[in-house]
Amino acid sequence: MIRVPLLTATIAVVFSHALWADDLFVERIEPLLKQYCYECHSHASGKMKGGLTLDSRSGWAEGGESGPAIVPGEPEKSLLVSAIRHESLEMPPTGRLADEQITDVVRWIHEGAKDPRSAVVEARPSSGDWWSLKPLVRPEIPASIKGARNQEIDLFIRQKLDRHSIEPSPEADRRTLLTRLSFDLIGLPPSIEELETFERDDSPDAVSKKVDELLASPHYGERWARHWLDTIHFAETHGYEHDLPRDHAWRYRDYVIESFNRDTPWGRFIREQLAADHFFPEEPLLMRALGFLGAGTFDHSSYNTAPITFEYLDRDDLVTQTMAAFTSTTANCARCHAHKFDPISQEDYYALQSVFAGIIEGNVGFDEDFSVAADRRRWQSLLTAAATKDSAVLLMPEQQALTDAWEKNQSVGAIWEPLVVESVSATDSTVLSQQFDGVLVADGPRPEKDTYTVTTVTSLETITAVRLDLLSDASLPMGGPGRQDNGNLHLSEFEVHLVTGERDKDTASKGKPLIFRGASADFDQSGWTVAHAIDGNPATAWGIYPSVGESHRAIFEFEEALAMSPHNKLIVSLKQLHGGGHLIGRWTLSATSSPRTSLSVLPQAIEAILRIPPETRSQDDKVQLAALVVNARASEAILALPAQLMVYAAAKKAGIVLAVGGSDVRDVGSPKKVSLLHRGDFDTPMADASPGALEAVDAIESRFVLEHPDRENERRGALADWIAHPDNPLSWRSCANRVWQHHMGRGICDTPSDFGRMGGMPSHPELLDWLACELRDSGGSLKHLHRLILSSDTYRQQSHHRADAEALDADNSLLWRMNRQRLDAESYRDTVLYVSNRLSTTMGGVSEREFVSGKPVQLTPTIDYASYDWTVPHKHRRSIYRFVWRGIPDPFMESLDFPDLGLLAPTRGFSASSLQSLSLYNNAFVLSCSESAAAAAGNIRSLVRNILRRDPSIEEAQEFHDFVEKHSLSALARILLNSNEFLFID
Repeated sequence: MIRVPLLTATIAVVFSHALWADDLFVERIEPLLKQYCYECHSHASGKMKGGLTLDSRSGWAEGGESGPAIVPGEPEKSLLVSAIRHESLEMPPTGRLADEQITDVVRWIHEGAKDPRSAVVEARPSSGDWWSLKPLVRPEIPASIKGARNQEIDLFIRQKLDRHSIEPSPEADRRTLLTRLSFDLIGLPPSIEELETFERDDSPDAVSKKVDELLASPHYGERWARHWLDTIHFAETHGYEHDLPRDHAWRYRDYVIESFNRDTPWGRFIREQLAADHFFPEEPLLMRALGFLGAGTFDHSSYNTAPITFEYLDRDDLVTQTMAAFTSTTANCARCHAHKFDPISQEDYYALQSVFAGIIEGNVGFDEDFSVAADRRRWQSLLTAAATKDSAVLLMPEQQALTDAWEKNQSVGAIWEPLVVESVSATDSTVLSQQFDGVLVADGPRPEKDTYTVTTVTSLETITAVRLDLLSDASLPMGGPGRQDNGNLHLSEFEVHLVTGERDKDTASKGKPLIFRGASADFDQSGWTVAHAIDGNPATAWGIYPSVGESHRAIFEFEEALAMSPHNKLIVSLKQLHGGGHLIGRWTLSATSSPRTSLSVLPQAIEAILRIPPETRSQDDKVQLAALVVNARASEAILALPAQLMVYAAAKKAGIVLAVGGSDVRDVGSPKKVSLLHRGDFDTPMADASPGALEAVDAIESRFVLEHPDRENERRGALADWIAHPDNPLSWRSCANRVWQHHMGRGICDTPSDFGRMGGMPSHPELLDWLACELRDSGGSLKHLHRLILSSDTYRQQSHHRADAEALDADNSLLWRMNRQRLDAESYRDTVLYVSNRLSTTMGGVSEREFVSGKPVQLTPTIDYASYDWTVPHKHRRSIYRFVWRGIPDPFMESLDFPDLGLLAPTRGFSASSLQSLSLYNNAFVLSCSESAAAAAGNIRSLVRNILRRDPSIEEAQEFHDFVEKHSLSALARILLNSNEFLFID
């Protein structure tokens, strides 16, 4: 009876010990090896100095040139212990480990050196043996074919077709070809007049002329921008459960459209989107390009509750997006360990994270005019100098002259006259009274919140500002001047209304609200500045902690000097809405007619400096004084500049969208430290990462040497240079493959964002390399690539089915015919608007919101697409200008396979479901446009010509006539908008 529990206990102890030993290795030993040893002794690094590897059990057991590195159970006989103690070899060479780290290693070896890793680690996949990582070299053109035009693309295609004994298909007819070209390049159909003209043009350059015409159309950018926006999962909301709208994201979309229309060189396009502020500071409008950095999702909940997790995962999304879009790699698969299939290490992945460690998503301001931008930079640099007390700047003659002039104005001083109090009241339980000396006192039960209202008169004929004096007193907690237990107060809003007695000017006897130019105080609590008392936001406030037990002053300057008459009154409201009893205890109010130059509240330290004769002031005194003056002058100058435009992007400083219509400005400061994470665990950081890219691209240095590592835009610039480098084979192959994909219906590699071992193999690798070289060597011109592809016989083929060819190549990977394609969601919607005469060609600007927005539920607005009124007689812009919700998609567009932009969408899906058919037939949009199309046409022949771009046949004319007689012309339009002839491109 005793043996069973005794045996169980014995097993439990042994098993527990084994687990403990494994935990010791996983938690302490393996991270130490990775941080200090793997760089020179691992398969992943490709370095095995002295023949020793430490990334597997067999590595240290077999050892290197000096024998086994570890003898389990005998640390004193283990060479590794001797080396880390610096008794013989000195490892790591950068410095001796900490004593506790050495103790951990000794203890681990003494307990048997339990190592749960696999016995053997294979070297990671090599970069040299994989097609996408091989150097990009222009391939030899296949031999020409007798009787053919011998365009280079066709020679590559024919070479493979000949190997499989397949003939290419004949050229498509002119009508089909122009329709194909038009949808491919501008996403709209040709008019029937354009078709008829093109069919009559038998000149040999008819196609190339039409291609040039379509490439010059502004609609080209609208069509091809959508492909790119899919690739980088651009949308105008955050995603996740708090799917907040991004009101300024549209400016990035407009930038992309303009860039495609300008044929911006691909290398420059890369640099603009990753680091326009670094490369092109003289072109402020290019700040819109940084919308690329803010294209992805934003986890509002994680940002608020788990900031470290948020930062790593937000950067992960940006790394994924950047590397997939520009280089067709899955670098994100190396977050927890080295990539299982491709030569991408954890070090590579966290080096990429480090590139983006100095930015945050949000609304980023920029100036449209370069001269304004230059002025703003100049004044901003002076603000920085004032904030950092930079003596080299502040003691320059120009700044000292400014300080001297200010000090002379201060000697004049403002003359303040107390406001005469007629009445005073509180909205809550506070009891207010006025003492004989004019001081207003708050007494009685202290409520959580309150608003004091003081009605006053004055003998002044003009008022430029009002002053609030907060008075300390022994009767108040901690001496006040607040009533909170710690002596603090929070003034949420300081408001002044002018009562003239004229009903048309006074609002419900409360008076006319007066606007403030600014406010200043002698002390601001950190994060609770006096500016918050006039910002119109009841959630912010002015506070004075920890400077309690002292009196304080604040001056509120009017936007314009206020003319007063004898019967005028000023009603002053002190709104204290923060709660917690943060209320004012004692105060007075006064006004002045003095000019602006003499209006300011000086900190006590500055007043003390002003009492010192200028000739005896220390350098520190002069710096402190100049900092105050320069800060005020620079702040005033910046306020006087035209308001900045905004784009949702990512930058060192951005306004994070945390509520509908609201944002919270955050400055990241210096780039944050990024560490390699053990198995991707945020709680087990290892070695620090430095900015870099993929070591697998042998021709380019993968770790960036930065002149100013703390300038985060320099990091992004280095990555942009790495991606756009002429010797980067991934970037040019990736772009060329995407262009081919959007013309032919499928890329030469059919996984356009994954050129790794888990992706597809290219069907024509030499052709892809030739196209990539053409793109690179033409200066990165996409329009050059378009012309090459669209002029080829391969592109011009018919799409007809051929049983003989299909038997040998069922999926048409060899391109013996053109792929037939269905209109994508945008092309369908735009064409329906076009044929119903409801398409507006207005470009750019704020996105169209084709839905009804309701009250938010947990921050996310309710969105109702079904209630949108399509019968309102106005024109609609193209689909690229739709406001796209990430988490609340338009059901109609979704049924037509518009992608889920919570994820990267390098390809569009293709579905054929009953839901799709029902949507196409019954959606309010289709029904409304059917009515419009019928009204615009007026008769059957015109309707068919408008929608199908041809005349009806004799049989069709009769059938359509009978149908319209029984139903209506709009019902026929509805049928035609659902026909295969309308829906598919041959």
